[in-house]
Amino acid sequence: MTRTRIEGLLAAFPKLMNTGKQHTFVETESVRYVYQPMEKLYMVLITTKNSNILEDLETLRLFSRVIPEYCRALEENEISEHCFDLIFAFDEIVALGYRENVNLAQIRTFTEMDSHEEKVFRAVRETQEREAKAEMRRKAKELQQARRDAERQGKKAPGFGGFGSSTVSGGSTAAMITDTIIETDKPKVAPAPTRPSGPSKALKLGAKGKEVDNFVDKLKSEGETIMSSNMGKRTSEATKVHAPPINMESVHMKIEEKITLTCGRDGGLQNMELHGMIMLRISDDKFGRIRLHVENEDKKGVQLQTHPNVDKKLFTAESLIGLKNPEKSFPVNSDVGVLKWRLQTTEDSFIPLTINCWPSESGNGCDVNIEYELQEDNLELNDVVITIPLPSGVGAPVIGEIDGEYRHDSRRNTLEWCLPVIDAKNKSGSLEFSIAGQPNDFFPVQVSFISKKNYCNIQVTKVTQVDGNSPVRFSTETTFLVDKYEIL
Repeated sequence: MTRTRIEGLLAAFPKLMNTGKQHTFVETESVRYVYQPMEKLYMVLITTKNSNILEDLETLRLFSRVIPEYCRALEENEISEHCFDLIFAFDEIVALGYRENVNLAQIRTFTEMDSHEEKVFRAVRETQEREAKAEMRRKAKELQQARRDAERQGKKAPGFGGFGSSTVSGGSTAAMITDTIIETDKPKVAPAPTRPSGPSKALKLGAKGKEVDNFVDKLKSEGETIMSSNMGKRTSEATKVHAPPINMESVHMKIEEKITLTCGRDGGLQNMELHGMIMLRISDDKFGRIRLHVENEDKKGVQLQTHPNVDKKLFTAESLIGLKNPEKSFPVNSDVGVLKWRLQTTEDSFIPLTINCWPSESGNGCDVNIEYELQEDNLELNDVVITIPLPSGVGAPVIGEIDGEYRHDSRRNTLEWCLPVIDAKNKSGSLEFSIAGQPNDFFPVQVSFISKKNYCNIQVTKVTQVDGNSPVRFSTETTFLVDKYEIL
């Protein structure tokens, strides 16, 4: 079908609409227009006259349900803004002129191309980067302390990296950090033979270090957060030390939960939704015929749902996950979701981590007090980052008291409050800072974390063979992630 033909058919549609009759289709000699009003717009499907009009109406209904997924308002400019997203979604509904057998949830999954492995990889990488930064700060403090001790005793400050003590003592801490990392990474390099002529490489490096220091000092004066140039090297070391490989048995389970939470700034939970799933992976076909013993100690009222091939009666009666046909085996070398659960609530007591942000206007701008409190004592939240938006163009905030550490991102105009661990021993903490602005400038506050303990107390305690009921060794990987956690 040519573009001219399509444009001609669409141009004719408004003229055919002026009949004043109540119906959902208009026919001409060659085509049929099936349409549906959507406020001030129309969703139109052009088909041949010999197509099944009931199927066309069902397809049209699915098209019309897709649009609110991407557009907040059914207006022309909003649809133009999201036109590519809509085209990609429409492409999942109709292929080569025929309707695909899909529903709204499948369309959303196909267009988002959601990947669990990618999210876990990103979370691990962010953890490694934070650990490397903490190690760098610790090393810098040690070096500063050593330098101060040397100055008090009237000795020369120790030289680092072969640049000479005089160069380092006049330089900045950043140069000291860089030199020490170089020396630590290459401790056994033999000294280079002395050349009779030509400039020294060490002198060149020292000169370059001074230029870098001047540039770093300028950036620091502008409020930028400076990190060492050897961050990649430190990250790789942190990976070796802090991220040991998971010991996966022939039967391995991933227990993952994701939370979506929205709170009001004055308190009160607007909505909290939690989705959990147990994924089973079997790498040896001799363990294909097994049963999982599930221990459910949840008291929050989650809704459980087993896979269609799992024996639901067996799970309800004995909390065992096994196939309906015991003679069949679970798939080998593929992740299979065997049990999922969902919790949706507006009860304030269910909030795992409460955030109270209290900005108050002062003569110079705003004094902001923000505090957190862990409500679920059995949880241990790692790498917690509470992100507070800041007004643009007013410079860096003045930090008063803080539990943990902070990062100021001047490009994104945010203040990140970083806490390595929040658990029963470290349930609460606070941050105070001052900056020019209005109270509304500091919302929405966003929270991210990762945990190796799940929110709902659902665990696999034992795995047994179907024949003989003998126990099977298994491994478990538990993750509790944030999909969205906002205080509006």
